[in-house]
Amino acid sequence: MTDIPIAAPAAAASEARGATRLLFIDNIRWSMIILVLSMHACDTYSPFGNWYYVDRQPTGLGTKLFFGVYQSFLQAFFMAALFFIAGYFSAAAYDRKGFVPFVRDRFIRLGLPTLLYMFAIGPLTQYFLSRTWGTGGFAHQWLVHLEDGEWLSETGPMWFCAALFIFSVVYGLIRLMGWTESRIELLGAGVAIFITVMATATFAVRIGVSEGASVLNVHPGDFSQYALMFTAGAFGYRGNWLACVPDRACLRWASLALSLSVPLFAALILFGGGLKGDTASYAGGLNPVSAGKCLWEALVCVGMAFLMLAVYRRHFNAQGPVARWLSDNAFGVYLIHPPILIASAILLHAVVLNVIAKAALLTAIAAVSSFAFSSLVLRQSPLRAIV
Repeated sequence: MTDIPIAAPAAAASEARGATRLLFIDNIRWSMIILVLSMHACDTYSPFGNWYYVDRQPTGLGTKLFFGVYQSFLQAFFMAALFFIAGYFSAAAYDRKGFVPFVRDRFIRLGLPTLLYMFAIGPLTQYFLSRTWGTGGFAHQWLVHLEDGEWLSETGPMWFCAALFIFSVVYGLIRLMGWTESRIELLGAGVAIFITVMATATFAVRIGVSEGASVLNVHPGDFSQYALMFTAGAFGYRGNWLACVPDRACLRWASLALSLSVPLFAALILFGGGLKGDTASYAGGLNPVSAGKCLWEALVCVGMAFLMLAVYRRHFNAQGPVARWLSDNAFGVYLIHPPILIASAILLHAVVLNVIAKAALLTAIAAVSSFAFSSLVLRQSPLRAIV
């Protein structure tokens, strides 16, 4: 949540001065949730990704390149941005509450929705929509789900909340031992070092962990990025980065990082095997392609973080009724969107359309339906306390 006072005024964020909410952060949050729906819509039709229900057809090289570039680009930054925001406001929440209330609040806001998904929404989705639960009736499969421990790995898209809860508890324990983040001024050298550390840590994990490995439905190599962004968020709160880093500096660092990422990505496509359909090296291992991909992801992650901060803070630091409604329902959409998106994809199966256009259409339908369901059903039910 972003319901804390702004720590200090800043000329670069004059509209946020004295406000009780960082509205541009709320706008980033719901924007990222829509991108989550877009990613899962692409997973439905593209040859890449992993999703409950797929409706894939033979595609040409151009279509494969589009999905590969778009999905890789999203994967490189959109969830990391949410972890940074979570780290920022976790530091603030711990300052206000202390260890026990902080962990209790994180469990209510993150743990309970995750358990709801693991025990109810996910199983219902798999059995009745994606048809991936076998036979014997729902009750039988649900009991098997509990008895064999399968539910422990069935977080679905709620892996984010499960991981964030773990990060929050670890952060709370560190704070309980007396450690507090120091105030760090954000400088160019520090940004370069952070990118290097992120790329190196991701590469190191992907050397030793196979492509098919998964923890909470995420490859362990991705957790390096997420943990570092959560940590950066905590330091960012102490340094008041969201308000105090000038737009000019944000745009300069964003331009440099993203400019470097473009030729690197082109080289990875041209010489990494992507044009020949050989994508094994991108997944990890001790090879220059994997190393280059890890560096590219770090550049995009940090570059997009600075770009979004500058653009949203300057141009989207206000909310009318629609943006407020989107913000209020963003978490509910994240929780409930899988069955709605899958049902929409099933209804669209017979529609003859280019798969890229079909993914865009599915995104739009699922977004409208999910936001409406969150507003009209979830937030009008007892579940409103956790969504």
